[in-house]
Amino acid sequence: MSQKILFFALLLGLNLNAQQNNKVFLITLDGYRWQELFGGADSLLVANKDYVSNTDELTHLFWRPTADARRQALTPFIWGTVAKIGQLHGNRAKASKVNLTNGMWFSYPGYNEILTGRADDQRISSNDKLPNPNTTVLEQFVQERNAAHKVAAFGSWDVFDFIVNEERSGVYTNSGFDLSTDLPLSANERLLNELQPQIPSPWGSVRLDGFTHQYAKEYLKKHHPDLVYISYGETDDFAHDGDYEAYLKAAHNTDKLIEDLWGFVQNDAYYKDQTTFIITTDHGRGTVPLETWRGHGNSIKGADQTWLILFGNEVAPLGEVIKSEQLFTNQIAPTVRQLLGLTQVIGEGYGNPLQLK
Repeated sequence: MSQKILFFALLLGLNLNAQQNNKVFLITLDGYRWQELFGGADSLLVANKDYVSNTDELTHLFWRPTADARRQALTPFIWGTVAKIGQLHGNRAKASKVNLTNGMWFSYPGYNEILTGRADDQRISSNDKLPNPNTTVLEQFVQERNAAHKVAAFGSWDVFDFIVNEERSGVYTNSGFDLSTDLPLSANERLLNELQPQIPSPWGSVRLDGFTHQYAKEYLKKHHPDLVYISYGETDDFAHDGDYEAYLKAAHNTDKLIEDLWGFVQNDAYYKDQTTFIITTDHGRGTVPLETWRGHGNSIKGADQTWLILFGNEVAPLGEVIKSEQLFTNQIAPTVRQLLGLTQVIGEGYGNPLQLK
């Protein structure tokens, strides 16, 4: 073997080994608008008594004179830390665009696109609890790594068992009002299993995000998965309720939950300096007419507009991207595949990996 061939063989081996060591945290905030992410509290909603019960309190908490100050008040970890070490895409006011490729513009089609890298409007056209016929990147990880305990999914919405297709895929999935079945249970899992039925959720199909977060953290401690998916749901359901106060407070709390996960990663030898965070949403919401902020779907203008945050291992610290660009949600799964060294899926409708550096 020539020295040149040997060099490239060694380089390829090093790249594959590096990918084998990479970890990915894929996180979604259901139905969280790019308008609040990049602009903070909406001036037309924050003091609107149709959508806010205590306008004085909400204005005090989250209203500031500039968009930069408002978003810092609403999601301080994202804008105080992540913006310095990572990338934020999707501020359409600054020409950065992220869009869905599916034509449905609601949750199941959005999550299918995020997790598979391709829209499937023919078969995924409702939020019905039907097993996903497509292979998610989570299931692909099980197939290629033969390590089911090294991948898991946690979601506040009870449809995730079907989106992930837990039965077929073998991916441990805890969603909705599922109790932990990850035996032997830790002391915290036993407590969570006791508390969840005792603390009512405002909704019949979505639990409070604190339970999703804590179940996920217990799994991280026990198994150290290389790929974990966490879906927080409160932002979408409070928006559907028309409760802008709770919507903003949920976003503020989720910012703290993401900060907690990053702190865990930075203090765990298995994850530190080897973990990439990818954060996005399954769909946008309306803006005009004003009441369409509560809804989504392809009858709502702007509900296909999303956003994307990346930070951690392999990600260049570009901050808020303010150049003209067009990204798509179908690029997320290919990026996860690239980071983890999984086989890329090539075909019509599949996106290309994002350029992280």
